[in-house]
Amino acid sequence: MMASHRPANRYCVSRPVYSKRAFDEDNDRQIPESRSFREKLSASSKCSSSRAKQVLKGLFPILDWLLQYPTKQWLPSDVISGVSTGLVCCLQGLAYALLVSVGPVYGLYAAFFPILTYFFLGTSRHLSVGPFPVTCLMVGSVVLTLAPDEEFMRPGNESMVNGTLLESESLEVDISAREAQRIVVASTMTVLIGLFQLGMGVFHVGFLVRYLSDPLVGGFTTAAAVHVLISQLKMVLSVPTHSHNGFFSLAYVLSDVFRNIKQTNMADLVAGLLTIVTVMAVKEINAKFQHKIPVPIPIEVIVTVVATGISYAVDLNSRYGASIVHSIPRGFVPAQFPNIELFGEIVGSSFSTAVVGYAVSVSVAKVYAAKHDYKIDGNQELIAFGISNIFCGCFSGFVATTALSRTAIQESTGGKTQVAGLISALMVLIVIVAVGPLLQPLQKSVLAGIVIANLKGMFMQICDVPILWRQNRTDCFIWVFTCISCIVLGLDVGLLTGVVFELGTVVVRSQFPTCSTLGNVPGTDIYRNIKDYKNINEIPGIKIFKCNSPIYFANIDYFKEQLRATVGFDAVRVFKKRNKALKKIHKLIKKGKLKITENGLVPVAPLGVDNEAFESEQDPEQVEGRAQQEVEDGSRREIEVEVQVDWTSSLPVNVTVPKVNIHSLVMDFSAVSFLDMMSAKSLRLVIKEFIRIGVSVYIAGCDDDTVRRMEALCFFDDVVTRDLLFLTVHDAILFIKLEASNGNISDPMVDKISQMQDDKEPLPFTEDEDRIETYDNQHLAIHGLSN
Repeated sequence: MMASHRPANRYCVSRPVYSKRAFDEDNDRQIPESRSFREKLSASSKCSSSRAKQVLKGLFPILDWLLQYPTKQWLPSDVISGVSTGLVCCLQGLAYALLVSVGPVYGLYAAFFPILTYFFLGTSRHLSVGPFPVTCLMVGSVVLTLAPDEEFMRPGNESMVNGTLLESESLEVDISAREAQRIVVASTMTVLIGLFQLGMGVFHVGFLVRYLSDPLVGGFTTAAAVHVLISQLKMVLSVPTHSHNGFFSLAYVLSDVFRNIKQTNMADLVAGLLTIVTVMAVKEINAKFQHKIPVPIPIEVIVTVVATGISYAVDLNSRYGASIVHSIPRGFVPAQFPNIELFGEIVGSSFSTAVVGYAVSVSVAKVYAAKHDYKIDGNQELIAFGISNIFCGCFSGFVATTALSRTAIQESTGGKTQVAGLISALMVLIVIVAVGPLLQPLQKSVLAGIVIANLKGMFMQICDVPILWRQNRTDCFIWVFTCISCIVLGLDVGLLTGVVFELGTVVVRSQFPTCSTLGNVPGTDIYRNIKDYKNINEIPGIKIFKCNSPIYFANIDYFKEQLRATVGFDAVRVFKKRNKALKKIHKLIKKGKLKITENGLVPVAPLGVDNEAFESEQDPEQVEGRAQQEVEDGSRREIEVEVQVDWTSSLPVNVTVPKVNIHSLVMDFSAVSFLDMMSAKSLRLVIKEFIRIGVSVYIAGCDDDTVRRMEALCFFDDVVTRDLLFLTVHDAILFIKLEASNGNISDPMVDKISQMQDDKEPLPFTEDEDRIETYDNQHLAIHGLSN
């Protein structure tokens, strides 16, 4: 066993004992300059060549790197990366269109148009912009709600019987009308998402995304993966289901799947399962040998080409009834303006999707920005994605953000800038204008298998739960609660519920902050929690109280409870009991049942207790002289005698006064970042309550911002002055010890009373003062209402 030893390095500091006022005077504290809104606006509106250049680079980050682009070094890598990423973008675009419940060609549009605008406006050099399964599913849920199959039913095929035209009693879905309406809903929602993101970027409110913590995002994306898996299950099995959305929608979908499980198409099931197994296996190989393979194997492309060839050669659609893509038209559809009438129905879902999309993209962008040593501008990213989604929505695309898998491919294959993204868009363009129709025989179950295989990363987040449980159980609760809420209530309502729960945990943690009693490490200026160390001692007569949280209206009551527990008494109760005892003593003196002698006050009639708790401050001869009442000309002369009361001894009256064993209280505010109006008023009253029972109060460790807030809240007055502020806890302790050695600290155990022998007897405290000093504003308001 190794012997413990003290650190050899020591230092010694010699400086004055600083109060906050003395430190400010000695170091010439600078008052921060405050400018009006008009001055700030005029300063920001000034124009110069350098400022114009800065603004232009801020709006178009491409100018920051394109002019310095080393073509020979970076272009080959960007080309290889762009081709590899573009192939994946094409397949993921086709697959993720199924999540939005629109035709596959619109997934190609969503993989093409956003890249064009992000190339000029984005600040990330490695982000692969395009569809992401979570946001696609959020849009798809709205599409299914506003354009369900039931609204597009029409009579079935007509038939001739005996020369008479008959209508079939069965109904069928009008596919063309349904697809047209669904793409209107999807593109309109995409435009609204873009408007939300653009607005947040212009007004610099990107900080809202910070409320989406990593545990919350992890639980949300895992639940979204469950939704995606179940939504694609019906594609793999090729069974009919109804459109469900909202609470318990997953349960209804599963119920439909199992009810129609006998209608499973074996050709689609086999193709889907083979796709899932193959894609996941090859992705594992890519990950395991990523340092040996220069370019990841484009397994999605290979599987798609092979599956398309087999479907075309065997004619799976006609012979086995396999569900295929059918139609991928060449070229683009004309641009169309969004349906503004739908905004009111989709505003809530659009906002949540905008926030989620931005949170995912910025999280991925920051990872690669830190790896390659450049910065991400969050507000500019909002503007870039906002304009990209508006542009994409106007051309019948759906919401775009990024996916970690695509971005990882773009970076790992050597991508240096968004030139790789532009080349990937070129690959998508080739598929749109030329190759697309060749993919018409492709089975939808293959696309669904590709989607499911790419969910592995999101499902692996479940492994974070045990880690969170060991590290921080509150974060673990946030993860689990958000995940379950999103699975049960749906993604939009579940996300809102998760955010509310997360903010609730923050409120609870700040409402019940950690408070501690500090002690001193002997011979140092170090103060630590006395419960954590054996060799730390409390300073006799002094309590040091620390609160590790901002103090505001929600936790001020808890703060006062913890303070009372630390000092061991209630200052209000001590004051009331002392006041009650003094009143009774005055009454006994007035009635002549107590008299003053050399040994203090003694009872005239037996009271059961010898009054040893009182000692006269007067000279014995003066006491004897003043103890006799003199009556001249029929009038009684007033005689005043001061007597000290030792509250630690027994009293001649039947009143139990709580013991006060300290003369000073130091509150360490080094962890207090702000006070609000209610907490400032309550804290001022608490300080006065201690002062009036003889306990001096000092506040240590306040930073300048907190002091300025105190001044703005009128915290200081004639009793609670700035002199109680000290730079550190040690400064306050040294000051207290210095005052005690000079005899400037009065003994809190002693109180004085005056014997007034006339009928007008002064009381130490009035009832009004007692009420005002004891209760805070809330209690005063209740008192006023009850009168």
